[in-house]
Amino acid sequence: MNVTETENAKLDIGSMLLSTTGFALLLFGFSSAGSKGWSDPIVWSTTLIGLIIVSIFCRVQIRSNNPLLNLNVFHYRMFSITTIINVVVTILMYADLILLPMFLQDSRGFTALQAGILLFPGAAINAALSPVTGILQDKYGPKPLFFIGISLVAVSMLAVTNLTEATTYLYLLLRTVVLRIGLSFITMPLNAAALNSLPLELGSHGSAVNNTIRQLAGAMGTAVVITVYSIQTKAHYHEHDATVLATNDAYKLMFIISLLALIVVFFVPGRKKELELEQHIRRD
Repeated sequence: MNVTETENAKLDIGSMLLSTTGFALLLFGFSSAGSKGWSDPIVWSTTLIGLIIVSIFCRVQIRSNNPLLNLNVFHYRMFSITTIINVVVTILMYADLILLPMFLQDSRGFTALQAGILLFPGAAINAALSPVTGILQDKYGPKPLFFIGISLVAVSMLAVTNLTEATTYLYLLLRTVVLRIGLSFITMPLNAAALNSLPLELGSHGSAVNNTIRQLAGAMGTAVVITVYSIQTKAHYHEHDATVLATNDAYKLMFIISLLALIVVFFVPGRKKELELEQHIRRD
């Protein structure tokens, strides 16, 4: 059964090559920046070339009658707002998945297995809460869930801005559980709200844009946060707990980023307005 009308789409080889090359170079550049630094010729050159190619790709898509990636999805306000929140949440989530294990192993002396076990309860709670958040979204809309979720994420980031070598494993475990509860109030409702704001014929393009931006945000966010961590480690080099202080500095940046996401949530339409927009889109 087809949900939308089928059409014989022609594959745009040129756009495919541009997107593959451009996004691959961007991901490589940002991913390498965390370990090699931004001054490395390979890092900045691949990032710059990637940006140029992606810019050309976007220009081609805007002018194309049959775009490979339809950027008209950004004409819909709700989709644009959820995309911004998506970028911020992805940055925080990916950066935390790297930064926290680094702190546990380098500063606290835990094994990789112990660091992995710390993340498990939060992931299990996240999975368990997904159906619940779906029910809550149907009843109250995404805006209240975003407020709760991002507020919990912000609290969890603030909780690790003053780490010490004596910070307990239990404290970090509970903090990670709070983070994952917050993420469970965001991730699924975020995707649903984004795609519900689009006409059916743009649904597949909206999903593709979401996935692309999520991958880029993960790589970019990780690179930026790890760069801050590396710079601050050198800045605190004369102190015996340099890596601990650098971790605190990186989490302070992440806390500020989470507050910016909280501000964006104010622009998300309420439940009544959201339903009106969805009905209007479906009629069109």
